[in-house]
Amino acid sequence: MIGRQARAVWVMGKQKVLYVMHNHPAVHPGGAEAYAYELYEALRESDLIEPLLVARIGSGAAMKREPHPGAPFSAVTPDDPNQFFLYTDWERYDWFQMTSRDKGLYATHLTDFLRTHRPDVVHFQHIHSIGWDAVSHTRRVLPDVPIVFTLHEYLSICRLDGQMLRRTGELCMEASPRRCHECYPDIPPADFFLRERFIKSHTKHVDMFLAPSEFLLERYVDWGIPRERIRFEDYGRVPRARAPEAPREPGAPRNRIAFFGQLNYFKGVDVLLEAMTLLNQRGIDAHLSLHGANLELQTPEFQQEFSDLLEATKRTAHNVTMRGRYDPEDLAELMAEVDWVVVSSRWWENSPLVIQEAFLHGRPVICGDIGGMAEKVTDGVDGLHFHVGDGTSLAEVLERAVTTPGLWEELRGGARPVYGMDEHIASLTDLYTSLRERRMPSEQTLAR
Repeated sequence: MIGRQARAVWVMGKQKVLYVMHNHPAVHPGGAEAYAYELYEALRESDLIEPLLVARIGSGAAMKREPHPGAPFSAVTPDDPNQFFLYTDWERYDWFQMTSRDKGLYATHLTDFLRTHRPDVVHFQHIHSIGWDAVSHTRRVLPDVPIVFTLHEYLSICRLDGQMLRRTGELCMEASPRRCHECYPDIPPADFFLRERFIKSHTKHVDMFLAPSEFLLERYVDWGIPRERIRFEDYGRVPRARAPEAPREPGAPRNRIAFFGQLNYFKGVDVLLEAMTLLNQRGIDAHLSLHGANLELQTPEFQQEFSDLLEATKRTAHNVTMRGRYDPEDLAELMAEVDWVVVSSRWWENSPLVIQEAFLHGRPVICGDIGGMAEKVTDGVDGLHFHVGDGTSLAEVLERAVTTPGLWEELRGGARPVYGMDEHIASLTDLYTSLRERRMPSEQTLAR
């Protein structure tokens, strides 16, 4: 009896898998981007899979690059012939329908790329700024090739940036033409009905959806994806070497707090700053380091509001330092400088990469009590929960964290092992092989 992975090589040979993602971490930092690229890099060493990577680039990216003359595809680096940029313009992207108005992107350029490289599997990590049409067009060009799609948020369900958070700030558990119209009064309910039908017409071409959290999985099942075509698969992570702990005085409080992530409204940094102000008013000795990126991509209004709030906090509390963007290779040292990692998001989240990063580096996590955050962090075991969006609640939890002797050591010891990249790759390889076998007639399989 041979194992599944051995069978993959014996029957299929080395599988060529194309990964499509909405950004490249070299030009647009983000959690989904970092995970997808880490997976690609790990697969370059695989004996079972030959990975190809296409990452969208263009207007709206943190660091823009010009399109390749005559075609939207260009090489990312001369050192790796399997990485490609795909240039698209936000100006030609239909944010409501999640499709590109430039149909030549699919009919000409994507067709040529797929026919040239002939992948055995196409795995979409994201289609934001590329469009759902890319999925259907891949099916037309490569009718026998399995298509896998990882769901990183709720964009297909929710028009409001995929956060399932209403304009009133209320958390939302479901979409409907009427409810979505309440958030967008200028868009008729009929348009939301047609949007859902349009997107679902493309989802039928996906052989298997992957959900990095059970919470997200259930939201998409409620929305209409058949349960047999979606399964839980967390992000696999490469083990990290921990940096030496920063020097500490014996008995010194564990009062160094950090935020790592993108700076936008949904990440709830304003809630965190409010909590730090309250701690200062209570005379609690604690300090927050903000490691944030992509503020320049936010609306001018949000940038100004954030800047004003940060300056006001610094003036009154003096317990916050803005550190800004960081390089991934510096993360170990940055984690060693702090005690607690806070995930202050006001939306459900899916599977925040920073939670895995914190556990890899031995740091307990303080997070909201909903969605993917609460699923990944067990209150009182490997971290602490606060009432999402509530600065007072967060301040109370932070006060408990930094003033309770032994709590940090207890929670640090309770962290569960992070899902390893090797195990993740084995799971994906099994999936790709089974999907290919399902699409390949048995006599062809034996012939190969």
